[in-house]
Amino acid sequence: MKMTKLFQLSALAFCAMTATAASAQQEIKMTVCSGQAPVFSFVRLIGQSFIPTVNAELAKTGKMKITWNEAYGGTLAKIGGELEAMQQGICDMGVVGLVFHPAKLPLQQVSFMAPFGPTDLRPVVKVMNDMNRNNPFLRGAWEKHNQVFLAGTAVDDYGLFANFPVTRYEDVNGKKIASSPTPLSWLKGTGATGVTSGLPAYYNDLKSGVYGGVLTFLTAAAPIKLFEVAPNYTQTGMGSTFPGALTMNKQTWDKLGAEGQAAVRAAADIYATRYVTETQTAVTNAEAAFRAGGGKVSALSPAERDRWAKAIENPAKPWIAQNGQPARDVLKAYMDALRAEGVKFLRDWDKE
Repeated sequence: MKMTKLFQLSALAFCAMTATAASAQQEIKMTVCSGQAPVFSFVRLIGQSFIPTVNAELAKTGKMKITWNEAYGGTLAKIGGELEAMQQGICDMGVVGLVFHPAKLPLQQVSFMAPFGPTDLRPVVKVMNDMNRNNPFLRGAWEKHNQVFLAGTAVDDYGLFANFPVTRYEDVNGKKIASSPTPLSWLKGTGATGVTSGLPAYYNDLKSGVYGGVLTFLTAAAPIKLFEVAPNYTQTGMGSTFPGALTMNKQTWDKLGAEGQAAVRAAADIYATRYVTETQTAVTNAEAAFRAGGGKVSALSPAERDRWAKAIENPAKPWIAQNGQPARDVLKAYMDALRAEGVKFLRDWDKE
């Protein structure tokens, strides 16, 4: 009888301890959104890298648990609508396409204001991650829109994909060349006519003759088979840029507390590192696929690349005129940080 009673008391004590531990664990529900589908690595790695890392970090103490809802491919926010969705609390975190918000986030466009610089995305990711977290102007821009910056992504070197050969900038004179709005400034002074367009339209528009070439990056061009309609890929060396960022709603961030925030920061760093590694591999694979599809790959000579860089109008001048001294300071900080990483720009855009 005594042993039975002792067992019952022990069982009750264990249940009480378990209930107390369970009730002490904080559970937070978090929705992640992106208008883009997981076919893109910057979305796919949220589920494959970022979320598992956060979970693993939080499991070390067991004090907090996040229940995730992943809403990609426009199921909750359309492409370009993620920032507003996070501002309004419709989703807690997601991927913001900076190229869709030149008015709301003008200073975050800085990498597009210094072309013909780094063709390697690694220093771009490193510098821009640091600046978005620590530069008062960039951090302040995120705060203005109720966001906390977590990590960013860069794309590989921009080049020209055309249905005609290009060996010097004069070859685009009189041609219609498409791209997203900001890179089109890299054509001013060449005689080319810039046409605002985007990845979903490139193939059909090239096929139908709306324009003869596009400025984009190889890891985007190969999957949509531009080698079929624009078989001449010229490595112009216009550079890697920083077009997207993983951010979180400020109220959600505050709810995480110190432990949750540390877990998210650790996961964001791993996400950025893995993104860079995967993108470098993707570049190699994309070039092989482009060649295998019948595309031709060539590169501007160093002299011709230098001529192109010197021929165009400085894209930073109107940007600075519109956004004032903060834009000038951000550009200088960006270029100085990359120079410290060993990057050489063909023009000192920040000093003109």
